[in-house]
Amino acid sequence: MNALTLVFVSLCVFALAYRYYGLFIANKVLGLKSERPTPAIALADGHDYVKTNKYVLFGHHFAAIAAAGPLLGPVLAAQFGYLPGALWIIIGAVLAGAVHDMVALFASVRHKGQSLAKIAESEVGKTAGMVASFAFLSILILALAGLSIAVVNAMFDSAWGTFTVFATMPIAILMGIYMYKLRPGDVKGASIMGVVMLAAAILVGPYVAANPTLSWIFTLKKETLSLLIPAYGFAASVLPVWMLLCPRDYLSTYLKIGTIVMLAAGILIVRPDFQMAAVTPYIHGGGPIIPGPVYPFVLITIACGALSGFHAIIGTGTTPKMIGNERDILFIGYGAMLVEGFVAIMALIAACVLVPADYFAINAAPAAFEKLGMAVVNLPDLAQQVGEKIQGRPGGAVSLAVGMAYIFSSVPFMKGLMAYWYHFAIMFEAVFILTAVDTGTRVGRFFLQEMVGKLFPKFLEKRWMPGIIITSFIFTASWGYLVYTGNIRDIWPLFGMSNQLLAASALIIGTTMLLRMGKAKYVWITAVPGVFMAFTTMYAGYLNVTTNYLPAGKYLLGVLSVIIMVLITIVLVSAFRRWYELLQIRKQVKDRYGELVLEVVEE
Repeated sequence: MNALTLVFVSLCVFALAYRYYGLFIANKVLGLKSERPTPAIALADGHDYVKTNKYVLFGHHFAAIAAAGPLLGPVLAAQFGYLPGALWIIIGAVLAGAVHDMVALFASVRHKGQSLAKIAESEVGKTAGMVASFAFLSILILALAGLSIAVVNAMFDSAWGTFTVFATMPIAILMGIYMYKLRPGDVKGASIMGVVMLAAAILVGPYVAANPTLSWIFTLKKETLSLLIPAYGFAASVLPVWMLLCPRDYLSTYLKIGTIVMLAAGILIVRPDFQMAAVTPYIHGGGPIIPGPVYPFVLITIACGALSGFHAIIGTGTTPKMIGNERDILFIGYGAMLVEGFVAIMALIAACVLVPADYFAINAAPAAFEKLGMAVVNLPDLAQQVGEKIQGRPGGAVSLAVGMAYIFSSVPFMKGLMAYWYHFAIMFEAVFILTAVDTGTRVGRFFLQEMVGKLFPKFLEKRWMPGIIITSFIFTASWGYLVYTGNIRDIWPLFGMSNQLLAASALIIGTTMLLRMGKAKYVWITAVPGVFMAFTTMYAGYLNVTTNYLPAGKYLLGVLSVIIMVLITIVLVSAFRRWYELLQIRKQVKDRYGELVLEVVEE
């Protein structure tokens, strides 16, 4: 099969899904109304609740949700062949992921921009909300620690990549000051300024790496980066959203989408064939990268490329506080997820155009690769061209960079630039991930403020700076410690499982809200993928504990898995009981906006 065919099919499916299925959900299921005031307008404070241009907000939201998952997950899932991953990305993004993101964002907009845990408390019950708070906060800490380690591993000892990533921060601050203070609303001018400065930073990167003094400044060790990244997360959490977070994520979106468009154009020109088989023998389990069978592990491994609970945290965190029009929920919620699905397709292609032996040599531990009895084909030449040791580098990042560089350098007028494109791809991956770290940290601060505020109400005041600083520091220190010690690496399988359990919970909570709104005939849209993913992920968690963690003596990981599964089970059971209660109600009442619902809850 030609990679170009998969690109064409995915684009067509995503476009049709947005035009018909997304619009159906927006109009018939959610009933989005442009005249209904959003939290950004009703609760505007100039710090967190800020009405934002929908294109800028799309950039922020996409940059925040598109982290390591759509890049690395599909690469690792290529172990099963290109077909299982492609099918789940396309089907999952349309019917589960985009629906999940849109409904979570809608629920938060209708609940004053509050977190998923607070929404669970209002829609399901206080017990579910309390349990959800602990579960979601734990999952978010694991997610940010894992994402940050991926950034550290991509940037350390790389002056070019580190300089370019760091340059996006002052550029974003300048954009924010220009767009919100000097020339309010001039998105076009800020965009031109930002893109020009970003392009200059990328072009200057190689010269920074070649200059002994500058190279020494920006060539950082893992330990240094492990301190600087949490420090950046703290700053992004404390500063006003317009100053750093939103413009930086908007700026990063140009790099992200621009690179993916370039990759699609490269595939159009090169038209590479898949070297990986449609289905490999490892679908039954026992693979060198993912030990489990294709079901349920392909769904858990790909994660963000098709469905991600991390998106619900973002969709009930910063984004709903900046939406100025309810109708924009379709564009931002459903649309951004489809773009991420396309990113995942590109990552899958970049992995599957490599010779299988080379792919496994990069992504499998040396001892595991030796047992396969395979002989590398192009790997020595590829390593020489990129100027790096690339064999035995598990995790997906290196093989993705090699695959992208191979496609780019195969374009006729770009031959001989393999090293340039490889390091560009590594930098691209770091920027991709870091924009989720800053937003996730801010959302974690919101979570902590809500939880601590139950004991000390002063923390609930949105503009009380001591509360903002204290909760930001505590949360950043929690995941920052895990990054610095490096002990989080073994928790990636746990994160994959817990992330999808969070997604299932968000879909189930969204279903509860739809039932309360009197939309029983439409709840299959969220209930079917929610129940399916709950069962699938619980099964994956069971396999992880019984076949991976316990036999390997990783008892702590096994205990953490069980705890998270139990917490999420409590939330799900509480939601199912709430469903039964709502289905018994026969008489509708009007809410304060004059809409008929089964029951009015505090927003």
